[in-house]
Amino acid sequence: MAEWSILVVVGVAIIAVVLLIVKFHVNPVIALALGAAGIGLASGLGAVGTVETMAGGFGDTMAEAGLLIAWGVLIGSLLNRMGAVERLVEALLKAFGPKGVPYAIGLSFATYLQTIFIDVMIVIAAPLARRIAPRLGKAGAGIMATMFAISLETGIALMVPGIGAVMIAASLGIPIGQMMLWGFVVVVPTVIISIFIMTIAFRAGFWNPELDEQEIIDDSNATAAPRSVSGATSAVPVQGGGARTRPAHGSSDGGAVLQLETETGRAGAAAGDKQMPLLLLFTPLLIALALIASGAVLDVMELEVPAMQFLGSPAIALLLGVVGTALIGRWALGAKELERALVHGFKDAGQIFALTGVGGALAAVIGAGELGPLLTSYFGASAFAPILLVWVIAAILHIAVGSVTLSAMTAAGILAPVAASLGLDPILIGLAAGAGALFCIHVTSNTFWLLQTFLGQSVRGALKSTTVGVSVASIVALGVVLVLSVFL
Repeated sequence: MAEWSILVVVGVAIIAVVLLIVKFHVNPVIALALGAAGIGLASGLGAVGTVETMAGGFGDTMAEAGLLIAWGVLIGSLLNRMGAVERLVEALLKAFGPKGVPYAIGLSFATYLQTIFIDVMIVIAAPLARRIAPRLGKAGAGIMATMFAISLETGIALMVPGIGAVMIAASLGIPIGQMMLWGFVVVVPTVIISIFIMTIAFRAGFWNPELDEQEIIDDSNATAAPRSVSGATSAVPVQGGGARTRPAHGSSDGGAVLQLETETGRAGAAAGDKQMPLLLLFTPLLIALALIASGAVLDVMELEVPAMQFLGSPAIALLLGVVGTALIGRWALGAKELERALVHGFKDAGQIFALTGVGGALAAVIGAGELGPLLTSYFGASAFAPILLVWVIAAILHIAVGSVTLSAMTAAGILAPVAASLGLDPILIGLAAGAGALFCIHVTSNTFWLLQTFLGQSVRGALKSTTVGVSVASIVALGVVLVLSVFL
């Protein structure tokens, strides 16, 4: 095919996917599958070749990420049911004091708490954030709001076990342990620097309490609230009784909105549940992440330690985390509540499985064509060029679609062939895609409205704390990735 026709085919397909999702409200899984099929047929793969390539991409991606998604979702469901997050926030406040607590909570949200759905974290931790805010001064509400936005969104896009990071790693064939290791290297400075910048700006007058704050919703007696599963872009009202948050206004980082059981006793540990030591609740998860990190370090150092290679493989490490958390949950909650939490976890994983697999199918079809060599010829002069390009593509897709995970995964799939052709480490492409997908979170995101509602912000305030705050994090993360590219 002529060079211009290759670019036209891929460009038209991506635009069509965006329009299907945004304008016609087609489920992202179906829209991405149609886009992959269209690219395959138009680029000359043929009917049989397109189907085989899509199936191969789906299978390869799920082989890499399927178990990790399942285990991560189950751990998050169990921790949520045992009220671990509320207790952790209270403990961090006592340990770090008002000035240090935004950084401590932010790093917690962005790293090891990524097993819990982003919308669930907002719902269950927002009341604690509102209690902390007055102790941070006049701009306290804005500081806590931007901390929530920066840490949760950065973690989901860049840090394993965040679903966005897992999906990017799967689509690019990046070992999960390495994605976690280098993601951590990017996430920590990004979160600290971004919160610091926004704190300085808010205290200098960028935050105006009279205009940027409003009366918060009364969620003390809420019996249901939105919950999203990674990938969908439209909020679907949940039927049934009970108070709810305001209707979602657009797309979600995460997926179809399901009922979140936060009735009294489910947002935290229910009455009668045994109070376990806080460190004990998180011990299985922390051990699992430590095992994965150890395996990644051994891999980077090219050392062979069979026992650690087995225990440090992400599928085994997170499985051990599930087993350990379930044993603690059995003691703390009882058999019936434990089973209930596991069932909800499995239900939540379905949409994520489908989206992850079909994203891999799209990347496989694009990779099977001639786009990779073409982009290499255009951007091969410098390793910086494809990193900047993938950041821009992910940013544009996110502005249009409103889904961090979807835009990051699509951008990474488009640019994956460039990494192989240039000898550029795919981890840099993945991190750049995650960084770009953070840019300009706005009114198309359900997370935007949840942060606005639960943290007592006006729309103007949410535009400052979420749109500006996370965009700052996106740019900071890009800078860290560019620095990292010098060494990798």
